[in-house]
Amino acid sequence: MSRKNKKFVLLVTILITVASMIAACGAPQTEPPAATQEPATEAPATEAPTEMPATESPTEAPATGEATEAPGAEGAPFTIGISNPFISSEYRTQMIEELIAVNQEYMDQGITTELVIESADTDVAGQIQQLQNLIAQDVDAILVNPGDVSGLNATLQEALDAGIIVISVDQELDVPGVYNVGIDQKEWAKTSAQWLADKLGGEGDIVQIEGFPGHPANVARMEGVAEVFAEYPGINVLATDTGRWDEATGQQVMSNFLASYPNLDGYWTQDGMAIGALQAVMAANPAQWPQGVGEGRCQYLRLWEEALTLNPEFDSIAVANHPGVSPTGLRIAVNMLQGKQVDESKLGGANDLSFVLPLAAVITSDNLDEGLAMCEGQPDAYLLDDILTEEEVQEFFVQ
Repeated sequence: MSRKNKKFVLLVTILITVASMIAACGAPQTEPPAATQEPATEAPATEAPTEMPATESPTEAPATGEATEAPGAEGAPFTIGISNPFISSEYRTQMIEELIAVNQEYMDQGITTELVIESADTDVAGQIQQLQNLIAQDVDAILVNPGDVSGLNATLQEALDAGIIVISVDQELDVPGVYNVGIDQKEWAKTSAQWLADKLGGEGDIVQIEGFPGHPANVARMEGVAEVFAEYPGINVLATDTGRWDEATGQQVMSNFLASYPNLDGYWTQDGMAIGALQAVMAANPAQWPQGVGEGRCQYLRLWEEALTLNPEFDSIAVANHPGVSPTGLRIAVNMLQGKQVDESKLGGANDLSFVLPLAAVITSDNLDEGLAMCEGQPDAYLLDDILTEEEVQEFFVQ
């Protein structure tokens, strides 16, 4: 090959190489436009500020949506557990029925789920197990009607540590962090004890029938009764026995007292035992009937009316210890779960953690007719009652 031809071949080779290089470099340039278009079809950058502030990250968007919900809706529906260690009384039966009914109001609104109820006749160890069962089921709040003054404290603390709202209903506990909802049991007992002291003119021989020793309500009540009678040296307490908050047991205890002390001037008792005690007096029909305190239950008021036909001189008092404090406690628990702030200035009790509720009724001979009217259409087992409405419980919360 001539030198000239060699130069020509070399030139052609160089041109082919350069063309190949240009083709290789130019091919990718057709892809970038497609890449810039794909994100635009998913979420244009200019749309983000319409959904959330520029200072918030995209992962915070759900919080913005939650803020638009009704106050207290976050976390709903809530599950509330009930611990009740004593079922052998009409009071506890009415209490459970009312708790279910009030909770149904909230269930209908999607605020709560069905109650988790642990209810049985049991001792302190059994109630501890009840509470542990509720904690294990991850309830949001626990309403406990305690069977002991201090035996549940450690378990209640476990519930508090788990972030569970704990409310003691009917009976006051002095446990930091545990709220109480109920009447002032000590003042409740002092009301009838003072009536008896006045009725006896400050002197006379009496007996006492108490509930379960060690139960917070019974402890508070007996302390109140002792304080009243201590003001009257002429009142002699001949004996005290337990009727275990049971009508039949109360009747037997009272029959024993009447046999042992035939000249008895009066007796102090509480709850369903008062029905049994009056039945014992009516059955014995002594020459001198002892004056006795009663209970704000329809059966007692009707029995009182019947007793007057046997002895027109008989007198009594019935101070309502109403089961409605527990469903009222449920309303308070729901409001707390919804994030409402408790107005601490409205609380009282031993540790300023008690929602102290007024008595539902105090029936004496002056208003016995009114009490009987409250019982119209109600069974004998019905206790004079009051359940605060949703509007009424708001007085305990910061407005």
